[in-house]
Amino acid sequence: MISQFFVLSQRGDNIVFRDYRGEVAKGSAEIFFRKVKFWKEDGQEEAPPVFNVDGVNYFHVKVVGLLFVASTRVNVSPSLVLELLQRIARVIKDYLGVLSEDSLRKNFVLVYELLDEVIDFGYMQTTSTEVLKSYIFNEPIMVDAARLQPLHPAAIFMQGTKRMPGTAITKSVVANEPGGRKREEIFVDIIEKISVTFSSSGYILTSEIDGTIQMKSYLTGNPEIRLALNEDLSIGRGGESANDYRSSYGSGAVILDDCNFHESVRLDSFDMDRTLALVPPDGEFPVMNYRMTQEFKPPFHINCLIEEAGHLKGEVILKVRAEFPSNITANTVVLEMPLPKYTTRASFELEPGVTGQRTDFKGANKKLEWDLEKFVGGVEHTLRAKLTFSQDLHANITKEAGPVSMTFTIPMYNVSRLQVKYLQIAKKSSSYNPYRWVRYVTQANSYVARI
Repeated sequence: MISQFFVLSQRGDNIVFRDYRGEVAKGSAEIFFRKVKFWKEDGQEEAPPVFNVDGVNYFHVKVVGLLFVASTRVNVSPSLVLELLQRIARVIKDYLGVLSEDSLRKNFVLVYELLDEVIDFGYMQTTSTEVLKSYIFNEPIMVDAARLQPLHPAAIFMQGTKRMPGTAITKSVVANEPGGRKREEIFVDIIEKISVTFSSSGYILTSEIDGTIQMKSYLTGNPEIRLALNEDLSIGRGGESANDYRSSYGSGAVILDDCNFHESVRLDSFDMDRTLALVPPDGEFPVMNYRMTQEFKPPFHINCLIEEAGHLKGEVILKVRAEFPSNITANTVVLEMPLPKYTTRASFELEPGVTGQRTDFKGANKKLEWDLEKFVGGVEHTLRAKLTFSQDLHANITKEAGPVSMTFTIPMYNVSRLQVKYLQIAKKSSSYNPYRWVRYVTQANSYVARI
């Protein structure tokens, strides 16, 4: 049960506010934002998703730069409220097409209509996009997506030299194309978030993949869809059954530790030919979530050296090599490395002729930051940093620094080798041939190299 729901911009502007029970003071949005803002200014990391101020519990998630917040005085399950906030953001995005401050302000009547159907007197009713269609009567005012930043990996997916349309992320489930027609298309995204920890000598200590097959359908009449995965896919012990998937051992080329499926998925023929059958509901939804700890080749290899370089001086040499093919390019690559707490200055030296790279020394929390806009497969980049210290070293410098952490997004690449072999749609007529888009992306969840 929640008392209030509100959406704030990064500046703290209150875009949406709904008080369901009147149990929390009206100024709670300002109290929340000040707390989150000062959390960062105190030199700490981001504010935790759940915290308490003066007896009020605040829950929040950050979605495309917007803060979705719920408050209550009642002791409720944090995971329940955080999941509800994520689903509210997804439902609003399904109806508006684009989730941004501009689209929320232009469609505030539709947003409040959705909120009143999703939550009643603080209690959740439904978060199903399909069910809500029967109760929502306002049409969305579409926002020009061309001037917006990409909100989702789908916006940067490529297939050869042909850019896939970004309409999956900017199209409402209730709005038609100009002329009243509806474009028949379906998007399937295989999104994998990987966690890897390297030892100081470069060996892999832990590795894990959290993946999801995400689908968004714009097909009229909700025809049945058959989605085929790798035939050599194994799930659990021996990979024999879709219902027995608690072991990390398997005999196939792709071995999933465990998985779960959306309620609309039928597994009648999954054990025989690894085919999923479903009638997709409206909106975006996960067809399948999976986890994998089978050994895989990490997309990046990190090598870091830090050593003394004279009195009150130190040097860092950071090398990163892309282990994926040269026709693949990673985007928004960022490396961070904590430096000794007595570091006062850092000067950087990049390779000659490189472009699209930026370096910075965060003096407040003593961190080195290295940003690379693009990272082509098979290429190695090196950064040298000369450090100045305020005092003599009292311990091994490697104990005072690190580890190196890395974030990235790699479109059209997945490390698990899980693939959609075909996407079959039940035909209504011989001329019915909707557009099908299958896209892959790999992102860093926790990618860490010890020094």
